[in-house]
Amino acid sequence: MVSSSKNPQEVSLDAFDRAILAALVEDGRMTNAALAARVGLAESTCAYRVRALRESGVISSISARIDLAAIGRPIQAVVQVHLSSHSRVHIDELFDRLVEIPGALSVVHVAGDNDFHLHLAVASPERLRDLILEHITSHPAVTKTETQLVFEVRRGAGALGPL
Repeated sequence: MVSSSKNPQEVSLDAFDRAILAALVEDGRMTNAALAARVGLAESTCAYRVRALRESGVISSISARIDLAAIGRPIQAVVQVHLSSHSRVHIDELFDRLVEIPGALSVVHVAGDNDFHLHLAVASPERLRDLILEHITSHPAVTKTETQLVFEVRRGAGALGPL
């Protein structure tokens, strides 16, 4: 059962907690009754555990998966960004700028040859070019970008499996 700690790094999950999380990852709209039946708990116990998972920070939000083509953003790309300066100010400033780009699906600050990886969904190649020019290469610390088009995305196994 979830510990009472507010720091998710300190939370201990049992088999029921993991089953609840797996079910909610699959369908976050599942009712408590359906969730309880699926994981083999009483409804009140299940509701208590979900509340404890939220309060502990393990469940930070539940969101919808969107068909990007259906909303007019059929083109996905990963843009790798290389910086000339690694000052905390430049990194924080650029990170804040990147997450605000229209169509930014995720932004990851990484170690290695590049400093950021940005996953974008856009309407057209022209829009992709414009976003890169307007929001990324215009930053004074950016020296280079490399863009890869995404052909297909598949969900991974997730973080709930064995380590």
